[in-house]
Amino acid sequence: MKKFKGLFLVIACLVLSIALTSCDLFSILYDTDDDDSDSSYSSSMQDTPSGDNITNNIIIEGESGNLVYAINSSLRSAVSVYCNFETSSLGGSATSAGSGVIYELDGKNGSAFIITNYHVVYESSSKTSNKISDDIFIMLYGMEYSDYAIPATYVGGSMNYDIAVLYVENNDILKNAYNRGSVAEATIANSDNIVVGETTIAIGNPEMYGISATTGIVSVDSEHIDMTASDGRTSVSFRVIRTDTAVNSGNSGGGLFNAKGELIGIVNAKISSSDVENIGYAIPSNVARAIADNIIDYCFNKDCETVMRGLLGVTVVTASVYTEYDVESGVMKKYESIKINSVNKGGLADGILEAGDIVKTLKIGEKEIEITRQYHLIDAMLDVRVGDKITLEIERNGEPKTVTTTITESCLSAY
Repeated sequence: MKKFKGLFLVIACLVLSIALTSCDLFSILYDTDDDDSDSSYSSSMQDTPSGDNITNNIIIEGESGNLVYAINSSLRSAVSVYCNFETSSLGGSATSAGSGVIYELDGKNGSAFIITNYHVVYESSSKTSNKISDDIFIMLYGMEYSDYAIPATYVGGSMNYDIAVLYVENNDILKNAYNRGSVAEATIANSDNIVVGETTIAIGNPEMYGISATTGIVSVDSEHIDMTASDGRTSVSFRVIRTDTAVNSGNSGGGLFNAKGELIGIVNAKISSSDVENIGYAIPSNVARAIADNIIDYCFNKDCETVMRGLLGVTVVTASVYTEYDVESGVMKKYESIKINSVNKGGLADGILEAGDIVKTLKIGEKEIEITRQYHLIDAMLDVRVGDKITLEIERNGEPKTVTTTITESCLSAY
């Protein structure tokens, strides 16, 4: 008989931990639970069927969109994720269930990359060397039956970001679903454009009942939560979107979509308490996309299994912050001024940046990012690769200055 894994991991919230350590108030859903501002990300493996096949692109007009079409469009990229573990604990086995999102799809060949949460595929008592399940399978929406289980393999992941990437190769079930138009890769929105109050749709596999949808709004566009990671020991801090969309055990790893059916986040946590209702969290799509690309580049068909993040060798602080109400759009916006606090001796930025520098823009190759939030600079380093030229526009002692450097192997760090 298989033992189902523990449902929750306690979030160690620094502000409330003293008063609430024994209350299990903050919990992570466990196993059954920066680009151009006007652009959306789309993945590169998308193929569009021709002839009598249904198109892989449903256009939803307007911000409010047609919620029914947005939800049904989102269902096409949703999967349930199941993992079996041989464990060293009493009972000898465990099973976990969560959700996932099709990130890249080669429908004609029945292959796909899938994003899920790291904690869905990880079990601390697993006998595998990396504690990751070696028996993973997914199921498509409406096909949650054992006959339609699709084997998947682990490509790589990060406990610190709670993101993992799975791969399905040359699968006939996926091919047939693609030919029917019932499966598609997610269209990924620029999560920097998220605004408080916009509609959110959570698609996942709550309580292993099969893929379903719930709706709500964005409560906070970006914040950090502190918790204990999936190993039960490591303290981690995640940048997340807060939403009042109902998420339950099994939603972990599933998508949070907007009213256009575009992916804006990957659900990974909620507050669980009799005194709290509908406070859930999702990893922003810009972070999930950057991590997925990083894992695919560094880990797919390679020995590496983790994120390789570039490090400038600096610490940064928010020098000032202000909000501004945009009368034209009717949206409240937040802006931060980001200052270099210290420069590590021997690091990539040593001799290039100085404490007190205000960072205005960061350019990676031809891609330029305006630094108006602290996370813009931090997240951008997930996108760098060895050999990339980095150009920073800074303000030093009130004067504008441009500095450049190049990413080297030595400034990469497993994370």
